[in-house]
Amino acid sequence: MLTDLPNVLTLLRIAAIPVLVALLALHSALGNVAACVVYTAACITDYLDGALARRWQMLSELGRMMDPIADKLLVGALLLALAGLTVLPVYSLYAAIIIMLREILVSGLREYMASQRATLPSTRLAKWKTGIQMVAIGFLIGGDKAAVTLHISFLPATLTGGILLWISVIPTVLSGWGYLTAGLTRMMASQPRKSSKIVS
Repeated sequence: MLTDLPNVLTLLRIAAIPVLVALLALHSALGNVAACVVYTAACITDYLDGALARRWQMLSELGRMMDPIADKLLVGALLLALAGLTVLPVYSLYAAIIIMLREILVSGLREYMASQRATLPSTRLAKWKTGIQMVAIGFLIGGDKAAVTLHISFLPATLTGGILLWISVIPTVLSGWGYLTAGLTRMMASQPRKSSKIVS
């Protein structure tokens, strides 16, 4: 049900998106620090909703559908916000474009698989992809301003975030290719075979 705690946590992750964008739009060190706190809480809910659902036997089709959607909305919205604020270093804007294209592709494949009454289960590689992306975005959200405010200015937060975003492209592309081949295999298998006629 929608009111189950794991699903509520997933919805809270979605609700955090406009708050994060608004905090980033302040263009201030305190805004960035606050955004880091909210973002960290959102990432914790990403772990908790699945862990609690498995522990309390609350697994449902609704939760299985909402969890990846919440992740994609969070990552996509923040990448767009960071791109708009021009705080993506080392040409990582192109990494963000690759990530967004992959997410759109996989969403389309999931939609197709659902129409065929089949599923496209998440892989371990995709989970690594999500994890690296979330850490990278955390560094980018805080940036050098938050590092100075927190007295850790020795840490090049923005540069670290940009490099990690590029690193996340590797599992992003590999897992996307795996999903694509699985979807194409399903498409080929679902097409009716043409019967050959013997001409006498």
